[in-house]
Amino acid sequence: MSMLINDTSFIKLPLYKQGKVRNVYEAGDNLLIVVTDRISAFDVVFPNLIPNKGKVLNSISAFWFDYTKDMIGNHMITTKVDEYPQEVTAYKEELQGRSMLVRKAEMIPAECIVRGYLEGSGLKEYQKTGSICGIKLPAGLKQCEKLPEPIFTPTTKAEEGHDESITFEELANRIGRDLATRLRDISINLYLKAAKYAESRGIILADTKLEFGFIDGKLAVCDEMFTPDSSRFWDKEDYEPGRPQKSFDKQYLREYLEKIGWNKQPPAPQLPEDVIRNTEAKYIEAYERITGEKLWAAEIMPLFYELWHLAKTSSIPLRERNAPV
Repeated sequence: MSMLINDTSFIKLPLYKQGKVRNVYEAGDNLLIVVTDRISAFDVVFPNLIPNKGKVLNSISAFWFDYTKDMIGNHMITTKVDEYPQEVTAYKEELQGRSMLVRKAEMIPAECIVRGYLEGSGLKEYQKTGSICGIKLPAGLKQCEKLPEPIFTPTTKAEEGHDESITFEELANRIGRDLATRLRDISINLYLKAAKYAESRGIILADTKLEFGFIDGKLAVCDEMFTPDSSRFWDKEDYEPGRPQKSFDKQYLREYLEKIGWNKQPPAPQLPEDVIRNTEAKYIEAYERITGEKLWAAEIMPLFYELWHLAKTSSIPLRERNAPV
């Protein structure tokens, strides 16, 4: 059974920031991100933990950081615990698969949302105004319908409470037109690249949220990337506009909370066991579909490489090591 992680106070490094899901620590010139098994919805953290969630989020982000590195740099240094600061390497069991050593970045105070399909808050705004974040859309679009082209719908980045949708012009006024244009263009291009790959794996990437910062003066993608927390993943074979979709993301939890009539204010309700297990299953399926690997393989591969390295450097001939006793 996977170890559940919520409290990470065992890490003897200065706490840099605690988010809804991630705890971030100072690690010299770098940062150590630890992804817990906490889950939030509507900006409220729930009392229940979702098994394997932290490992899924961390491993999917690592996959996408590598997959898109030809387009833009990112903050990832390594996910190998043996390469972390000495103070935390003793906690390999707790950190393996759910942590990442990253470069510090000067973060841009905006969330870059790209929508390729009509769902969620975008759908609600469209139904009221016929537009999303000031972008006029064709009349008569159905729920979950594919948009004529992906649109960039940024939000503010709130440390507490809700992020607020803003227009591109409002973003340009906040951070400058040149930077806003760069963020819009790279966000849409990253979405298109990821969506094309996801489709080859039987998944529709409906929308996503990206965050950027500057590392040594260069724009880089940071935080997380195309995860079930930050994106909507739909089953391509089951896709049909005009209704909710079979998903591999947090939408299942959101729909459950809408169904029970929760007012979206703290405290969050306790989640029943079947909702916890179904959420876990959806996150794991997202990981396995996207990467083509089983989640357990991601956990044991670092150990395999470690043993392989020991075998290479050992003075005992391989034939003798494998000989029966």
